[in-house]
Amino acid sequence: MHVAKVNPKMVAVVGVLALGGALSLGYAKTMPGTEQVVQAQAAPVAGPVAGVQMPNMAGIVEQNGPAVVNISVVAGTRQTAERQRMPQIDPDDPFYEFFRHFGAPQFRGQVPVRGQGSGFIVSADGTILTNAHVVDGADEVTVKLTDKREFKAKVRGLDKASDVAVLKIEAHNLPTAKIGNSTATRVGEWVLAIGSPFGFENSATAGIISAKSRTLPDGSYVPFLQTDVAVNPGNSGGPLFNMAGEVVGINSQIYSRSGGYQGLSFAIPIELAMNIEKQIVTHGKVQRGKLGIAIQDVNQSLAESFGLEKPAGALVSSIEKGGPADRAGLQPGDVILALNGKAVTASGDLPALVATMQSGETARLQVWRKGKQLEIAVRIGAFEEPARAQILEESPGKARLGVAVRPLTPEERRQIGGAGGVMVQDASGPARRAGIQAGDVILSVNGEAVSSAEQLRAQLAKAGKRVALLVERGDARLFVPVELG
Repeated sequence: MHVAKVNPKMVAVVGVLALGGALSLGYAKTMPGTEQVVQAQAAPVAGPVAGVQMPNMAGIVEQNGPAVVNISVVAGTRQTAERQRMPQIDPDDPFYEFFRHFGAPQFRGQVPVRGQGSGFIVSADGTILTNAHVVDGADEVTVKLTDKREFKAKVRGLDKASDVAVLKIEAHNLPTAKIGNSTATRVGEWVLAIGSPFGFENSATAGIISAKSRTLPDGSYVPFLQTDVAVNPGNSGGPLFNMAGEVVGINSQIYSRSGGYQGLSFAIPIELAMNIEKQIVTHGKVQRGKLGIAIQDVNQSLAESFGLEKPAGALVSSIEKGGPADRAGLQPGDVILALNGKAVTASGDLPALVATMQSGETARLQVWRKGKQLEIAVRIGAFEEPARAQILEESPGKARLGVAVRPLTPEERRQIGGAGGVMVQDASGPARRAGIQAGDVILSVNGEAVSSAEQLRAQLAKAGKRVALLVERGDARLFVPVELG
């Protein structure tokens, strides 16, 4: 998951925000020792409608609160591209105190950088789940229990694509949270969040499931649970409970104009998180499958155009050349209705189903094509994580070019005909003024091919005041003159 940044000068802009306190450094079975499930007791509450009863959630909080932990993280003084891009905050700004305490990555005089989040214990020997963005890039992670004990935690692994991280502390006989089933939840059901919003440990808030399988604009494959539970920075990584006292999700993001809760919060389904936890603990890394397609939702107009009875499924808009779907014969315009017998109601359902499969497995797709239903078998491929961006210049104000780049994935290399090059992740300074932008592929510098950040750095080091970059953007290639800093 990618951490969104909040600009206090532009609070009118709506955005999806990660919730971890929010250090932005740098989307099942019951375990032994699980506490007994405590059912929420319905207690009459006076309301505008006669006979309406509201659930009493005190039992859930009492029973599960000890399994919820506060997570504090500390990062050193090293510079990252994200921190370089963050705006300085004026001490007179009304948001100064908020960002000083709860996570602005760059701050005058604030060294080291600190952040907070939440998590919950899933095994009595100290395995903890939280969000990847809470601990990503942290040098030190401290876990605090409700009994005031504190432990230094080891990050066993994290998965940015799903925004799930696994921590381990050296302890025994710890209270654990009972793992539930998010697929059994229904829109309108009550849910309860426990976490540390703004550092206020073990705070409980409640609401209902507002929607399921919600796809967010950050490109994540996670089919989020949408709720109206009040969650805020610091709630990141905390559990979302159903009324049986079972965890059905991990609180991860909010949709906000101000940076705080405004009625929309999103949780990672617990089945997905536990799958990630199992892979990290067993294999030390996360493996997920891919089909090699781009998809979109099917609305009423598209359903009528394709002759479907109702708007459902995932519409294939494009196919990766030579990828698994291409080899199996899928075509743009196909509508995928099910995978291995599991219905694809919305396009957001499909990536999550594919991601749980391993490379080499066979997926049987129920496909609607030109008014007919057919079954296509696809041999799942391996999802390749993009390489981490490599920063060329680390001293603000001394950048010659001003870009952060990463190597091309094999798929990207194939798309540009097997040539070398590096993908621009971010552009600033001279590069930005020359028109270089994120997504561009730099192929050469003054006619010398480059395929790594090191080669690009070497070419810049021996260049004069100007260079000519050969850049690929979309299907076009062009030379871009850049006056270096």
